[in-house]
Amino acid sequence: MAFQCQRDCYMQEFVTSVVACSPGEIKQEINGKKETVKGFNVKLQDTILFPEGGGQPDDHGLIGDVPVLRVTRQGAEAVHFVSSALEVGQEVQLKVDWERRFDHMQQHSGQHLITAIAESMFGYKTTSWELGRQRSTIELDTPSMKPAQMEALEAAVNEKIRAHVPVAVQVLSLDDPALEQVRSRGLPDDAAGPIRIIDIEGIDVNMCCGTHVSNLSHLQVIKLLGTEKGKKNKTNLLFLVGNRVLKYAEKSYSTERSLVSLLKTGPDDHVDTVDKIQKTVKGLQKSNLGLLRDVAVLIAQNFKSNPERGNFFTLHKKEGDNEFMSIIANEIGTEETLVFLTVGEEKGPGLFLLAGPSGKVSELGPRVLEMLQGKGAGKNGRFQGKVNSMARRGEVETLIQEHCKNEQ
Repeated sequence: MAFQCQRDCYMQEFVTSVVACSPGEIKQEINGKKETVKGFNVKLQDTILFPEGGGQPDDHGLIGDVPVLRVTRQGAEAVHFVSSALEVGQEVQLKVDWERRFDHMQQHSGQHLITAIAESMFGYKTTSWELGRQRSTIELDTPSMKPAQMEALEAAVNEKIRAHVPVAVQVLSLDDPALEQVRSRGLPDDAAGPIRIIDIEGIDVNMCCGTHVSNLSHLQVIKLLGTEKGKKNKTNLLFLVGNRVLKYAEKSYSTERSLVSLLKTGPDDHVDTVDKIQKTVKGLQKSNLGLLRDVAVLIAQNFKSNPERGNFFTLHKKEGDNEFMSIIANEIGTEETLVFLTVGEEKGPGLFLLAGPSGKVSELGPRVLEMLQGKGAGKNGRFQGKVNSMARRGEVETLIQEHCKNEQ
């Protein structure tokens, strides 16, 4: 069975009736976490909302005024997941999220075109593809692709777009001999009924269930972004089609203008300017580390030269690292002195070091870790780690001071 969305990919509204409605649930990402959402699975007499398949995500839209959260295929039927129950037999109006649908049409038809031209020009077969939220990927059966090949491929596909090549849909029976001449990576195990063929005139004939443009001119433009190493000697080709290219250009231009304002140079000089800034920053960081090490030695010497010093030393600095704290502890000497050092934000995350007599450190280390909400470990008179919050640092100091007094 072909759905109305497959018979007419450009239809945006459609009247149909509810065939079945039953309780269901889906896993949905909410605020970055997968959560179970309860609702209802609705089957319709027909639909213009495409169920996910063939590498293409599902459509979004409305049944009446009820949002459709997901559309999946079960055999020859489409199942629409909604939050509210619908009455079986009632007539409903469907409305597709056209911006999302047309974007998927552009990316999917663009993939067919790129796949066909890449194979005809270089013999690189497509082994899989993914229609992503920001960009899409074609997995090519080749270990690598040269920049010159990618440039030639991009020019060739855009030439076909400018040629206004028609794209037609054919429907063939499973036993039609013509299927043997059709490109395909195989049918789903539960495939039923006639087979849908996407025919890009003179370029490609391919089995596909997805929604497609009716003419390559509707793709507007294709931009090949580059390649990445794929799995098992494959190459992933990254691409954008149509409106995504326009949005990419708009975002790139906005970023370029921001960089012009920040760097006070023209776009052609941005790379060199950032390179110089990075080298300058690295030099300053190196100098800063050297100064911090000198400061660490001076801090330790100042403590040791104090005739009224006790057997406990503590310090917090916003700037510093593990080496900075280690230098202070080494310079002071921790055979008899308990040293508690922290670096980082006063109320935020940071690093700590507790050093001193092994018995004291072993006893106090885990308590310090708990109070500062951190992770760490200790041995040989040293306990150190990362902490999530320095908010209770003062309490830790008091705890250690009282422990030192009790030991006297």
